[in-house]
Amino acid sequence: MSGKPLNVLFLCTGNSARSILGEAILNHDGKGRFRAHSAGSNPTGTVNPWAIRTLEMLGYPAEGYRSKSWDEFAEGPEFDLIFTVCDSAAAESCPVWPGRPTSAHWGIPDPAAVQGSDAEKAAAFLDAFGMLKRRIDLLLALPIKSLEATALKEKLQGIGHEADNT
Repeated sequence: MSGKPLNVLFLCTGNSARSILGEAILNHDGKGRFRAHSAGSNPTGTVNPWAIRTLEMLGYPAEGYRSKSWDEFAEGPEFDLIFTVCDSAAAESCPVWPGRPTSAHWGIPDPAAVQGSDAEKAAAFLDAFGMLKRRIDLLLALPIKSLEATALKEKLQGIGHEADNT
């Protein structure tokens, strides 16, 4: 991989919460090393307002996000990394992506599914943000460009399994 930013895709079913948060965190914290995108297998068509509130509250850019289908990316750009962040998207038959992206599953409980008070919803989104932030911090610490494809896949899968046990 050359010096250009790595293209990353966060996938979920609805593309309204977790995948949007992942896209926002990596674009912000990756400081130009990554170009993150998000999409869904069955997009809701709207970004969950709690996702936007969470980004704003934590000082992350919160504008310009939209819920979109993974079909938009079927012909490019070529992705270097693909993360599924919900169990249903991980179990679905994904499209064949151009290039040879490395993929990993980083399951995160769905904050949009939380019923209850505004405080409970806010807490669920903060929890999801925190899980994604820890995983992305570990991703940013990896020497990605010097890792062989199999080792990179193992490390990315490991992040998905271990990041929340620290």
